[in-house]
Amino acid sequence: MATTTVPAPAEVHENRSGASVAAAVGRRIGVSVLTLVISSIVLVVAWYALLRVLAIDEFIGKRPVDVYRWLVTDEDAAVHRSDVGGWLATTLADSATGFAAGVVGAVVVASLFTVLRPLEFVFMPLAMMLRSVPLVAMAPIIGMTFHAEWLRAATIGGVVVFFPVLVNAAIGLRSASPQALDVIRVNGGSRWTALRLVAVPTALPNLFAAIRISVPGAVIGAMLYEWLFSGRGLGAEIFRANAQVQYSKLWSIVVVVTFASILLYTLVSIVETLVLTKWGPDAGRR
Repeated sequence: MATTTVPAPAEVHENRSGASVAAAVGRRIGVSVLTLVISSIVLVVAWYALLRVLAIDEFIGKRPVDVYRWLVTDEDAAVHRSDVGGWLATTLADSATGFAAGVVGAVVVASLFTVLRPLEFVFMPLAMMLRSVPLVAMAPIIGMTFHAEWLRAATIGGVVVFFPVLVNAAIGLRSASPQALDVIRVNGGSRWTALRLVAVPTALPNLFAAIRISVPGAVIGAMLYEWLFSGRGLGAEIFRANAQVQYSKLWSIVVVVTFASILLYTLVSIVETLVLTKWGPDAGRR
């Protein structure tokens, strides 16, 4: 007589959890691709419309077809693509440096604010005051203070990322369930244990919302650093193209930066779905 093997409850739960994660990520990828296509169409239509409405001279205001020609069909298009690819790689590396510095710094400070509340009352107003100072005004001070190029990139990009992530992370960490925190305390857990087991999962939606917003900001911060200090990457080349009246190159760089930022935003959204499905505050209910 044949025997039937019944899966263990833990195995069934794990299979369902894996399927739930895969389904959520699949939906997010589908929505992201659709959003990317619609955004691209809207941008192209708005591009043509603005050039026509504002009556910008074709020598200055390049159309999408001009960018396509410069990157794809021109005699030197292969050289242009190679140059832009190298500049983009440099800018993305500088963006990653600033992004990592800003996110890590903000999460550490927000965690300290949550565990040691007096620190928040003392330093949060100071952080908001610093946030009101234009980055361009702070850049010369940063340049004089830090001489290593990677520190300049980390600081300028990190400033752009730090403040929105700090505020959202602090709000998310404070929104942890008091009942769940009480359970940790009753069982002898420390504040750091409560932070790790309860507050951090609760804060993940706020944290990822801030990260999504900050990714394009990190790219802008990197380009500002490149323009003011390093003289390389898309940030330097876009101003060099303007000075040399190379408007096809300038518009092409703008297009590349725009789509790179959209793609990075989309990538963060996919990672967000994956993380929240497995470890977010509602993970157990999926």
